[in-house]
Amino acid sequence: MITTTHEKEIAEPVAIKVWVEKRTVFLELTDGRIIGFPADRFRLLAKATDEQLQEVSLRLDGYALRWENLDEDITVPGIVAGNFQLPYRKAS
Repeated sequence: MITTTHEKEIAEPVAIKVWVEKRTVFLELTDGRIIGFPADRFRLLAKATDEQLQEVSLRLDGYALRWENLDEDITVPGIVAGNFQLPYRKAS
């Protein structure tokens, strides 16, 4: 009996674009997904002004987000996995 296993190659998510709208950070990933998260899920971002949030850039070939003015780095795989510092709070 011959058994064939088809293993799917798992690649870490990588961002090709990042932008901020109304305190939500959006990422476009290489696999076509667009995901977003509230900036308030991270301590430093929660305290940032709207203008400071806009100053985000991609680093490490799309594996990290960087806010130079806030000295904040967040990994894209961590975001996709849902690793946030603070709990989600609905907008009031």
